[in-house]
Amino acid sequence: MPNSIVDEAHHLISGDANLSMTERTLSVIGGLAIAAVGAKPRPNKWLSLIAILAGSALAIRGATGHCAVKAIMDGETA
Repeated sequence: MPNSIVDEAHHLISGDANLSMTERTLSVIGGLAIAAVGAKPRPNKWLSLIAILAGSALAIRGATGHCAVKAIMDGETA
């Protein structure tokens, strides 16, 4: 089952776009900014890692135009 993690990740980011162009733009810009701040060397490596992961997730959300959390809140099901 080496592809199970990849399949799960694909399922989370696939789907119809449910974000407006403004939401997508702000997600990409904000995500890249957060990831860039996290990439700066700091004494607390865990905080940097969390910032990089959160920023990357936000940028991916904007790039794909699909937000799984928003889909759930809107009552969409797979």
